[in-house]
Amino acid sequence: MIRGWLSEVDLGARIGIVVLVLFAVLTLVGPALSPYGETQVIGGAWDAPSAANWLGTDRIGRDMATRILFGARMTAMLALAAALGAFLIGCTLGIAAAVAGGWIDLVATRIVDAVMAFPSLILALIVLSVLGTSIPVLVAVMAVLASTVVFRLARAVAADINAMEYVEIARLRGEGMGWFLFREILPNAAPTLIAEFGLRFVNAAIFISSLSFLGLGIQPPFADLGGMVRDNAMAITFGRIAPLLPAIALAILAIAVNLVVDAVLKRNANLDLR
Repeated sequence: MIRGWLSEVDLGARIGIVVLVLFAVLTLVGPALSPYGETQVIGGAWDAPSAANWLGTDRIGRDMATRILFGARMTAMLALAAALGAFLIGCTLGIAAAVAGGWIDLVATRIVDAVMAFPSLILALIVLSVLGTSIPVLVAVMAVLASTVVFRLARAVAADINAMEYVEIARLRGEGMGWFLFREILPNAAPTLIAEFGLRFVNAAIFISSLSFLGLGIQPPFADLGGMVRDNAMAITFGRIAPLLPAIALAILAIAVNLVVDAVLKRNANLDLR
């Protein structure tokens, strides 16, 4: 099935898949293979790349390549956890609201609209300044904020499917709620939701990096991509590229995911046309 899907997608999607696989391997296995620790000081501030330090060192002499491996893993894991949480909340409430309708749909929609009325970054800064910046709090805040977008998409898709003739036929047959959810709505909504999951993952990775850049994300000495940009921002003044390296890693991840998401959406559109 996977081989058949790969044969249908374009070159950009294949490149995206290869990059994502390499990214996953490097972030999972790379830190264990690195000769240095995440917080180990091995040289001077912003040393130039060398045979011992392929990407040079950061502002206090830690190996940049090692820090990027650890930081990319931290960013990806938090983004994945936040995206999963957002879909657990958003899909559950969105599909339930679409199927139930009535006052349940109205109340859920108005609550989501109220949350979305606030800028996400500002709301996250307020909550994190009160509750702290521990990893569980970070993941919970990102998941709740992202779940509003997932809710609206899941509700819209589920409402469209719920109005289809085959669903009406199933309802006339006396099928229960479990049938509607697992045999009718979820299988037909899956391609759209899978594509949205990729976008939420990228959004969460950028969001956690933004929080870390502002000082309310992952705290030193632990690394994440946004925090590394902030820690090494002054290197630009001295003509060093240290802050650009984690930013490039984040950009590569975002581009690769978007290439795959585009392929999923195109394939779904072609199936609809058939």
